[in-house]
Amino acid sequence: MPSTDPRFAAALQRFDAANARDPNVTIVDGQPQPKELVYAKRMTQWLNRLEPGASEAVQLAARSQHLMRWSIPRSAFPMDRPGYLKWRTTLYDFHAEKAGEILRKVGYDDATISRVQSLVRKQGIKTDPEMQLLEDVICLVFLENYFAEFAADHDEEKLIRILRRTWAKMSPRGHQAALALELPERERALIEKALGH
Repeated sequence: MPSTDPRFAAALQRFDAANARDPNVTIVDGQPQPKELVYAKRMTQWLNRLEPGASEAVQLAARSQHLMRWSIPRSAFPMDRPGYLKWRTTLYDFHAEKAGEILRKVGYDDATISRVQSLVRKQGIKTDPEMQLLEDVICLVFLENYFAEFAADHDEEKLIRILRRTWAKMSPRGHQAALALELPERERALIEKALGH
């Protein structure tokens, strides 16, 4: 349930205004929309479905997960696995810093800002229940909205490897939600193959 704190509404408004500047677009219902703004709203929607009582820090972290992601393109790093991992960790710090700047401007205290930044940096997966919740949401948003497009560009072996990695990051609750997704036949078959069903 969204917080009634006026700082929360102000933070979301600023996160969304920043992401609305994304030059990349996603087509939603036939209309082009800023890619990271769409992603951020999908994160909030999934969080509300999975855990309506999520803390304010988790709600803020979900909405700022990819804050201004286009600013550091994948092409700025070597196009191999180490380059990909370096890009990801660089992004975690970037998103956390940008989220912190906005949260400070709207009046949040250091403890809340630090907590949101820790979640955005993905610290404590598998040991922190709120981080695990956020990771489930990230995986569900990917599977529901981005996996089919991603799958079109990669071979089956790579996709199965990615699905197994994704599955390993999720909790039993996340697995249950993922298996209930309405996915195209090919993507559903890939998941079943990855899981050995």
